[in-house]
Amino acid sequence: METGEQAGTLHVDKVDIAFKHRKGKAPGLVWLGGYRSDMAGTKAEAFAAYAHRHDLQFTRHDYSGHGASGGVFRDGTISSWLAQSLAVLDQVTEGPQILIGSSMGGWIALRMVQELNKRADRGRIAGLLLIAPAPDFTADLMQPQLTRKQKQQIETLGYLEEPSQYSDEPNIYTRALFEDGEANRVLTGTIDTHCPVTILQGMQDPDVPHSHALKLVEHLPADNVTLSLIPDGDHRLSRPQDLDLMLRSVASLVEQVG
Repeated sequence: METGEQAGTLHVDKVDIAFKHRKGKAPGLVWLGGYRSDMAGTKAEAFAAYAHRHDLQFTRHDYSGHGASGGVFRDGTISSWLAQSLAVLDQVTEGPQILIGSSMGGWIALRMVQELNKRADRGRIAGLLLIAPAPDFTADLMQPQLTRKQKQQIETLGYLEEPSQYSDEPNIYTRALFEDGEANRVLTGTIDTHCPVTILQGMQDPDVPHSHALKLVEHLPADNVTLSLIPDGDHRLSRPQDLDLMLRSVASLVEQVG
């Protein structure tokens, strides 16, 4: 499908980061994918088509070790993927943006807001749409589930390898990822987003329980936060009805901040 996007690369910390960008009206949309996903997934394509239909700016990229970007996957950490996402925001996009973070991308989006707040650049983020967000997943969702054997494997080998239900390739979780995740935790106090936040969460999600979304809401300012729980929704949320809800949600955010 024609989306009007132009492909390019940014050189960030000696790694080529692949991106696609569509010029258009503000607020723009920025897609932030999940762990081991790429910018050509079903949800990203749906938002690209939506941006094309409504002549909105749209930007998406692959983290290092993902998709069309360079780098080695197991070298990646939340900090490095955060730095790459901020570089894309700074160097590719123009004006206010709505960050759309899926799973780990939700964590990246929240950290981006924090970093932009530190440099008093609050006007850049106009809204957040978080889809099955997994902030602090290394500490809150993974660490409590690790067996003694798995912990030993991380210590001795430097990584944990687990089968993936979404790919033939196993998931790799490195010691560096866990250690760096600790340094990037966001569920430790109030997250001042200074913008409207919409969260979509499936209640049949095997990876991110809906209680985690409720915990996130507790750390956001009470006003301007919308949480939609999808009773039969899984982690991917890629069914037609899920995609329809996402597009209606982003349309609402665009209307609020446009």
